[in-house]
Parts: sequence; C-alpha cells; structure tokens
Amino acid sequence: MGIQKDIVKFNVGGRIFQTTATTLANAGRDSFFGALFDDNWDLRQHQPNSSQEFFIDRNPDCFAVLLDLLRTGDLYIPSNVPERLLYREAMFYGLIDHVRSAKWGPFDGNRLKLSRSVTGRAPGDGTAIRAGPDGGCCVAHGSMVHVFDWTLEEHPPINLDYQRVNDIGWVNAENVLISACERLGKGDGGMGLFNSSTGDLRHKFNVVHDNQTKSYTAGALSFSPDYKIFASCKGRSNEYGIGVWDQVTGKQMDFFYESPGWSLGDADKLQWLNGSNCLLVATLFPRKDNCYISLLDFREKRMVWSWSDIGALLTVDEKRVRDAIAMEECNSICVVNEYDDLGFIDLRINGGSVRWSSRSRLLKGKMPDEPCYPKLALHNGQLFSSMNDCISVFCGPDWVLTSRLRRSYGGSICDFSIGGDRLFALHSEENVFDAWETPSPPII
Repeated sequence: MGIQKDIVKFNVGGRIFQTTATTLANAGRDSFFGALFDDNWDLRQHQPNSSQEFFIDRNPDCFAVLLDLLRTGDLYIPSNVPERLLYREAMFYGLIDHVRSAKWGPFDGNRLKLSRSVTGRAPGDGTAIRAGPDGGCCVAHGSMVHVFDWTLEEHPPINLDYQRVNDIGWVNAENVLISACERLGKGDGGMGLFNSSTGDLRHKFNVVHDNQTKSYTAGALSFSPDYKIFASCKGRSNEYGIGVWDQVTGKQMDFFYESPGWSLGDADKLQWLNGSNCLLVATLFPRKDNCYISLLDFREKRMVWSWSDIGALLTVDEKRVRDAIAMEECNSICVVNEYDDLGFIDLRINGGSVRWSSRSRLLKGKMPDEPCYPKLALHNGQLFSSMNDCISVFCGPDWVLTSRLRRSYGGSICDFSIGGDRLFALHSEENVFDAWETPSPPII
C-alpha cells in the first residue's frame, strides 16, 4: 500500500496510470524508471504536486502489461498486444530481463516444454545449432549461418561464399565465431569473428607456422574463462593440431601439434575443463576409422590423458563412439554409440576400457531411413543424449533416465545445444529447429 507522496502518475500515449515508487523500484537502477529515484531510492521531486503526471509518448497497452509485471512478477500478454511490440517496449524501459525471467524459469531438463518451432530458409540439412547466452541461437546450413535473437527473430544471415561451415560458437551476445573449410587455391577458410546482429566480419584469425601465415581448415571450437579460443586445425603441411588465440586481441598464442599415430586436427569436439585447466579433444567415428579422445595441458605442452579404440576387436564394432563429453565431478568421460548406449571411461586410468551401460538403451523398433548420430550435453548436473527424433535426460549418480523430449514432426535430431535457459534442437528435415523452455513457476 503506497502513501500519498509515494504515488506516481503517468500519461502514456494519452492514458493515465497510477502506481507507487515502491512498484517502480522493482524495475532496478538501470531501467527507465531508475532515473526517477535518487541514490537513496527516494522519488526525485519532478512533480510539484500529485495532480501532475509524467508524460511518456509510448504504447499504453504495452505499458499496462509491463506495469503489472512490476506489481506482481507475473507476465500476462493480452491477445491484442503483439509479443514483438511488447519486447520492443520492454527494451525501451530497460525491462527485457524482467520479461525473460517471467516467460521462463531456471533451466530444468525434466520440466522442459516445447515453446516454438522455427522453419529455416536455407536449402539442405543443417550442420549445427548453438544456443546463445541471451536465449537466442545460430544455425549453420552449408556456407550460411542464420542468427536468431531471443525472440527468435532472424538477423541478417552470414554468408561465407561457399565455404562450408564446420562449427559455430558464441563469444558473447554480440559476436559469433565461425570455423570453415579451406578451399584449395583460394587461401580462405579458417576462423572469423562476426557481428551477430549485422553479420559483418570483425576479425579473421590466422595460423602462423615458421613465421609464415598459413591457410587452414578450422573445425571444432571451444572457449575458456580466461578469454582463450581453441580450434582444431588442418593445414597443407604441418599445421595439424589445436590452435589457441587470444579472444580480445585475436592473436595466436599457442599451437599444439598432433603427434604421429594420433588425431587432433580432425577433432569433432573440443571441451574446456575448468577444474583441471585442460582441453578435451575427441576425434570420433566416422570422421576417422578409429576414435581418439585426449586431454591436453597447454601449460606443460603435453597430453596428460588419452584413450583410443585402436586394436579393439571387430566384434565390438557396434560400440563405435559417436560423441563424448567430460564429467569432471565424476572423474569420467561419457560416450555414446549409435544405439544410444551410454559408456563411461575413468579419467583416473590412462587408456582404460569403456564401461557400457545397456540400461540406457532407448531405441525401440525400426531405425529411421536417415538416422542422425547421437549427441551429448551436460548442463546443471543433468546429462542429455539425442537419438533419432528425441532427446533423453539422465539424472542422479547412476544417470537414470528421467524424461524424454520429443515432437511429432521434423525428422531425426542432427544437433542440439543448451544455453540462455533454453534447449534448441535442430532436425534433419525441413531445417526445423525447436526451442524448449522451463515454464516459469507460478506466482503465489
């Protein structure tokens, strides 16, 4: 309940609104309404008397929705208010984070609901999808990368002029990093940093070998908290391995060359491990006839752990590893095969065997005509594995199957990604991708 001097009046587009300074303080210091308060959060004396009001030349219907959000913490959007218009108004008032928080809650794989499906505009199957830090995503199709903001509105696409995109990664909400194949005789390929809103190239990352700049193919990408970029690289001579660049300056900092008999430059997956300050590098079937998983310590410039299926009996060919992810808290690496069997490799034993867990098998009935290889992700202590047209969620110390995500069309899932409190799944047919969200808890 507000007292008389706490009441604030607004004239928004000709409609009068009354609220309290206490309600407006919920918007935060950095909001439009934060300017109405002094450093002690007392209302500034802009109004000589209570009969006057602040005039704002904006949409009154959207203002009513946002004011109610500040009052109750709940977001209700009437049918006569377009969501896109509401988001634009929320940006003006500095309330976009309030809207996002009200639309969906903290990420929980067991409570995810399908929010929206988006059909892509590029021909051909998608290569990869990556969730952005603010709830948006980017999707690679051949030589094109389509970037979507958190409202799933598309920005101008990034066109690499027929260079096939291998991987994409969000440096931050404003910049995406793209790795691409080299075209023989063109001197292109490698990695570039692009503005996510405009698609403009901001920086091209070079590989230097023997004091000469080399053309190369960049593959899998990863990032570390101290602003390093890691990428698998393949050159025409000796530039096979993992390159390291400074995210701020764009300069090459290091290069870990692959040793004979091992594979780094063809890596399918890179993952930075904060606990051990090492990089997981996984080269998997069918890119190579054999699978190679290793941990690299760039401080000591050596491989501190490794595993490979070289020499494995032909009878276990059905156990080919299709994806891998490190689980530092469990001292293990989780792997998955084409049957969605989960396997675990002990990080405390160099070159140990895979402990396959058949209880995770989810495949029922006939394989689809064009199956996609399963993918893995780890988020907030939950393990995710895609298989055909669904994503399975595993929880607990024994990684028990607790839920599945599936929709009715779009075909097999060729890639998925988690970030910005959303899960994005890219399907192999019609370039469809889905956005899954955790519903916001009810306001009591």
